[in-house]
Amino acid sequence: MKGLNTPRAKSKKAGEACGLEVLRHSASHVLAAAVLRLYPTAQLGVGPPVEDGFYYDFKLPKNLSEDDLRPIEEEMAKIIRQDEPFERITIPRDGAIEEMKKLGQGFKVELLEEIEDDEVSLYKTGDFIDLCRGPHVPGTGMLKAVKLTKVAGAYWRGDAQRDALQRIYGTAFQTRGELDEHLKALEEAKKRDHRLLGRQLDLFSFHEEAPGFAFWHPNGVALVTAIECFWREVHLQRGYKEVRTPAMLNEELWHRSGHYENYREYMYFTTSEGMKLALKPMNCPGTLLIYNSTRHSYRELPLRYAELGQVHRREMSGVMHGLLRVREFTIDDGHIFCTPEQVTDEVKGVVDLILFLLEKFGLDDYIVELSTRPLKSIGTDEMWEKAEGSLYRALEDMKLAHKVSEGEGAFYGPKIDFHIRDCLKRTQQCGTIQVDFAMPERFDMTYVGPDNTKHRPVMIHRAALGSMERFIGFLIEHYAGLFPAWLAPVQAIVLPITDRQHEYAGEVGRELEAAGVRYEVDARNEKIGHKIREATLRKIPYMLVVGDRECKDRTVAVRECDGTDRGPIPLDSFVRDVSEEIRSRLIRRR
Repeated sequence: MKGLNTPRAKSKKAGEACGLEVLRHSASHVLAAAVLRLYPTAQLGVGPPVEDGFYYDFKLPKNLSEDDLRPIEEEMAKIIRQDEPFERITIPRDGAIEEMKKLGQGFKVELLEEIEDDEVSLYKTGDFIDLCRGPHVPGTGMLKAVKLTKVAGAYWRGDAQRDALQRIYGTAFQTRGELDEHLKALEEAKKRDHRLLGRQLDLFSFHEEAPGFAFWHPNGVALVTAIECFWREVHLQRGYKEVRTPAMLNEELWHRSGHYENYREYMYFTTSEGMKLALKPMNCPGTLLIYNSTRHSYRELPLRYAELGQVHRREMSGVMHGLLRVREFTIDDGHIFCTPEQVTDEVKGVVDLILFLLEKFGLDDYIVELSTRPLKSIGTDEMWEKAEGSLYRALEDMKLAHKVSEGEGAFYGPKIDFHIRDCLKRTQQCGTIQVDFAMPERFDMTYVGPDNTKHRPVMIHRAALGSMERFIGFLIEHYAGLFPAWLAPVQAIVLPITDRQHEYAGEVGRELEAAGVRYEVDARNEKIGHKIREATLRKIPYMLVVGDRECKDRTVAVRECDGTDRGPIPLDSFVRDVSEEIRSRLIRRR
């Protein structure tokens, strides 16, 4: 893991991040000013800085395309060249409301009417004025490297029942060189887009008949199955027992668990024979019912349940994004029931499991985050104090560098999250560990202790990889579709040069199959160069070319997907080597 840096280095990075945030926030104001010059009737939404850039939402008289960004950029460049100062103006709230009404900015009026302070701040840049807390750079001339990147749809305040807006995204950096580097990374990211590669590699598709639900093709199922088999193998070795719970449960259960109160806007509901039901957004309540179905002794604990549980969440259409944000997905879930004395050791065991899995997937760059009690939570102060203490102790005992996010825990318990970085340094939340004293109380869970009386267990919620769909989307982009051989849907393809080699190609295929290698034989009447190009586009790790000489010598001419030509290799040697590579789940840096 690339751990956290020294306090001085962290302070420097925080300062740089703060500086970029101010720069980007200022750039969003310049964007809004430019749009108003080109579209005087535009209604202004909000324009915050975000990770890697900024955006501004507009209600416009026309639908923008990517071609419309150039004239907006040119207008921004004029404002930047004029080096207009950012002037802060503090006025009474009622005065600001009147000002925004005069300007015809209804969205700003709505925001102002919700502010309780008597005074508010506005920022003026040339003839442009906007509601804003600030801060900003001194003048627009400091914006040396700004670029608009895309236009997308949005809703006012994220509500699909409100006005439809257009969101213009952009980015800004201190120097042109930094911007160029960022734009280069964006181009690389486009090539790695898992939605594009999902089609190219025939892994999955999405359809209007089921928006937000992935359809897995045979190649995709092969990839999913490889991951799930590995997952089951590792969990069995670490003392987990696999369970399976229903997709739909009585609505009353979700009231009891606290999910209805805290999570209902993301849930699907229905009725059957007068019973109110809900599709599960999480797996934990079903696992609690399994635990409570029998009596338990302290001698059984810790009891570790694991589930590849399919869940459903009602996501808004505007936030769905390929496999990374879907309405149906599988969580590689786990729930551990243990005594209070066992909590810290169990948390350490889960951390070790997550680190082991990340290593096997070739993911060694990550950030560990500890999140504490949020404002909206269940359970007593004492429960939260114990739960947070156990997570702190586990991380300290393991000397694992981490950052603390106050108030960002789950509603039922504090948590440790693993944020993994891909080869482009983009982060994705992966594994999570949550210590929960509240749910066992709500479900009256017990075990018989050594004193022969009932005690309350502690529940640890954990996911080692998180959403399987999101994890696979991340892997596709991290490896640009060229997976390690053990994950590749097709691990080797046999390419006979002419019809004369078909019989030997079939024999090669049978040897691969016997060794557990996923393979294909391309027996089409096509030139070998064409076959190699197609196999390369499909990112098949090994291409085995067979001609007359290979038939005679019982060899295969091995080409790797990255273009490496290994030449002729005895068939039995190649089969032995590739099967060992797959069995050991070797990560080869290609």
